[in-house]
Amino acid sequence: MRPMTLNHLEAQLKTALGKLSQTSSDSDLDENVKLPKPHSLRPAAVLVAIDLAHDIPKLILIRRSSKLKHHPGQIAFAGGKRDAGDKTIEQTALREAYEEIRLPPDSVQVLGNMPTHETVTGFSVTPVLGLIRDEFSPIPDKGEVAEVFSVPFGELTDLSRFSIQNRHWKNARKQYYTVPYGPYYIWGATARILRALAEGMHR
Repeated sequence: MRPMTLNHLEAQLKTALGKLSQTSSDSDLDENVKLPKPHSLRPAAVLVAIDLAHDIPKLILIRRSSKLKHHPGQIAFAGGKRDAGDKTIEQTALREAYEEIRLPPDSVQVLGNMPTHETVTGFSVTPVLGLIRDEFSPIPDKGEVAEVFSVPFGELTDLSRFSIQNRHWKNARKQYYTVPYGPYYIWGATARILRALAEGMHR
């Protein structure tokens, strides 16, 4: 991809970030799903990392280990809860990405933060949007990450690819966004964050 095209994408992303102001949550589509009270939510961050070192921009995602307590086996961004030693929420996202997939923090150009997303598992998640311009070979942490893969960015910012599905959860019917890609079923908080970004890109 030509540098001018990459610069155009960066400008688009920055413009999209400026248009996003509404927080999201796991209960967006279903009023019956009750979230923990805001004061009890634990801060966390994920890195929405776009790899620019290939012919087309690609978004880096992981499949979480089936042994994890929260969201086992699900498709997600690299990320996790904020530690006491993290000076900023951006540092949380970069640290977690290094721990989970060995992405060097210095390789990430942070563009900014999306509005927070509140989860039914009790987290207030800040999506940190970043660009990777150098070649990067991920090394998954065996205890947390079952797989690291990438998806063409355009596939996940195409609003027509999103759909709303539902399932029974705690004796209620829960609705959620999905944006499947090949064998990967991307849903829940990850799909909701991607949906918000896609909406910002097309406003």
